[in-house]
Amino acid sequence: MHCASCAQIISKRVGKLTGVKNVDVNFATDTVKVDGDANTASLEIINKELSPIGYSLESMDGHAHTPGMDMSGHHHEGPDMRAKEEKLEELSAMRTKVNFVFPLALLVFVNMALEIAAAYFPAIPTIPVSMGIKNAILLVLSSVTLFWAGMPFLQGVGRFIRYRVANMDTLIGIGTLSAYIYSAVIVLFPQVREYFKFPEYAYFDVTIVVIGFVLLGKYMEARSRLRTGEAIEKLLGLQAKTAIVIRNGKEAEISVSELVAGDIFIVRPGAKVPVDGVVVDGASSVDESMLTGEPIPADKRAGDSVTGATINKQGVLKCRATRVGADTMLAQIVKMVAEAQGSKAPIQALADKISGIFVPIVLGIAVLSFALWLTLGSSPLGITQAFSFALLSFVGVLVIACPCALGLATPTAIIVGVGKGAEYGILIKGAEALENLSHVDTIVFDKTGTITEGAPKVTDVVPMGDGGEFEVLRVAASIEWHSEHPLARAIIAEAERLSVPLEEPKDFLSMEGIGVRGKVGGVDVLVRRPNADDTALPRFDALQNEGKTVVTVVSSGEIIGLIALSDTIKAGAKEAVAALHSKGVKTIMLTGDNRKSAAYIARLAGIDEVIAEVMPNEKAAKIKELQSRGKNVAMVGDGINDAPALTQANVGIAMATGADIAMEAAGITLLKGDVRKAVQAYILAKRTMRTIRQNLFWAFFYNVVGIPLAAGALYPIWGIFLSPVFAGIAMAGSSVSVVGNSLRLKTLNLK
Repeated sequence: MHCASCAQIISKRVGKLTGVKNVDVNFATDTVKVDGDANTASLEIINKELSPIGYSLESMDGHAHTPGMDMSGHHHEGPDMRAKEEKLEELSAMRTKVNFVFPLALLVFVNMALEIAAAYFPAIPTIPVSMGIKNAILLVLSSVTLFWAGMPFLQGVGRFIRYRVANMDTLIGIGTLSAYIYSAVIVLFPQVREYFKFPEYAYFDVTIVVIGFVLLGKYMEARSRLRTGEAIEKLLGLQAKTAIVIRNGKEAEISVSELVAGDIFIVRPGAKVPVDGVVVDGASSVDESMLTGEPIPADKRAGDSVTGATINKQGVLKCRATRVGADTMLAQIVKMVAEAQGSKAPIQALADKISGIFVPIVLGIAVLSFALWLTLGSSPLGITQAFSFALLSFVGVLVIACPCALGLATPTAIIVGVGKGAEYGILIKGAEALENLSHVDTIVFDKTGTITEGAPKVTDVVPMGDGGEFEVLRVAASIEWHSEHPLARAIIAEAERLSVPLEEPKDFLSMEGIGVRGKVGGVDVLVRRPNADDTALPRFDALQNEGKTVVTVVSSGEIIGLIALSDTIKAGAKEAVAALHSKGVKTIMLTGDNRKSAAYIARLAGIDEVIAEVMPNEKAAKIKELQSRGKNVAMVGDGINDAPALTQANVGIAMATGADIAMEAAGITLLKGDVRKAVQAYILAKRTMRTIRQNLFWAFFYNVVGIPLAAGALYPIWGIFLSPVFAGIAMAGSSVSVVGNSLRLKTLNLK
């Protein structure tokens, strides 16, 4: 496809076929999604409809994520790879034409400018060549330009005449062909020129310059459209090509594509982790910046998970593959980015609608301007000059009104914006999610796993005797040695963090709903939930009012201390909330947790409002209630219980550390569960939509201002008439400015 009108033509032709329910044509990515009956609307039937007008579709076989590689990082010859190769070949052929035509067009343009200037300033030198010789040279050069470099435009004219389908090529083709035919007639048949008293001046230079500048614009657009897909290429480049596995007790190097779930693989220092897995032996630090953006490597030991394409920095890791092929995190990232880049934002509906009716309207304006100049201009100007102006206005309107910039305004910005998000660990499922996020004025956060770490940690140790905090923690962690309760593991983790020496308990007994007991160093120890008498202990009420879970530690029948545990606030949560407040966004915590705990965490994070003790279905109802009050709501969550609310919200934002169903329900996923990325996503959405609005403004601005100028509307008043040459420059400039403006998003710093 060469322009937005191409996309409209394909959409209309395919959409009218029996069995087709919906057609989504994306000009920026050269992809078409067809929803319908595969029997009555097969690929063969669709192509039978499209091939006469110069288009054909090829099935991607479900590999929407695969611009030239499979998930193992190996090149393949699938349809998408061939499509890219065809684009590169087309770009190379276009470059050859541009290298010939554009310097020629520039030379002719300079000569035209000199001749125009010399008419007002005789001292300016011009090339001393007679008009006859000049026209003969330009006839040859314009013939090569039009019938070789400009062949796509002529083919567009042919399709328009035969099938009544018009696109950008149609506009350029009709305009330049009209100028060429007129010029060829007056040069090759001078008797015709003399009969109609036409001037000797021909418009071969217009044909050359317009095609030259338009081709340059199309070449720059094509090159830019390939560049906007770099995000996926870079993601695919992260994938390891081979893996070292242990099979039959021996190490063997195999292709990553041969790995299966359950395989044991080895990752040596400096090597990439081939697929997602779990460490079964060894310890090391792993560079996960491709996921998190954080430069500090993460420590890994037995039981920790590793992600494909991350880099092992130090020790040797032995891992068990858990997710391979299209199931890996990297594959999911690539798939989400590809799907989002192929989607449309609601704002594009206006641009698509206008592009669909744009070409016939412009053709009508061009014909009307030609007729008006001939009829109304013949009397004051004479038939010769009136015809000349009529031809110039006809060509100029067709050239300047090219809808290419309009068609590129939204998709190029979306593609670059989605790619930028992927760089920062923000996965955007679709353009609609990006646009909706830009309108958000209220962000609702789940508590556990979103604002907090999602796991209990020891926050306070309150000693009651002479032993101090160290002794309370030693006794409690030792007796919890054999317990698998989350609170027990948290107490042990805190003791290990502080290097408290532990000893294995004797006569261990777990009492359901009460606690654990046994002997530590021959002393009876009991760690239990508090009873009514414990409420009088120092700091007990204060700890509970903060929403913390309190356990009582008893040794030899005496209470020696209290240990308070709580789900701690995530690093950066307070910073993220403050950043949202600075942008005028209201924050709300929505949780099923108790009010005290929720209120305490909300105070720490600086969240405006707390809605606590709600069931999963009630969460969605609360979101709906906010929306009924006119709020544009984003929901940030990570659990299965958040899925209904994520779906109900204007845009759902899921933590990648949470449940898969939450990520499926959400429009945006934040890798590694960093809540600060929600702020980055909001900033990215705002900037992307601002870029789209800028693009649309300039696309409309060029057309609204340029078409009347090209038609000659200002000539009767101020004598201003826009030459088709300048119309071609303006048209190319509009498309290049739109693509260039979108590519500025690549420089956006979200840190």
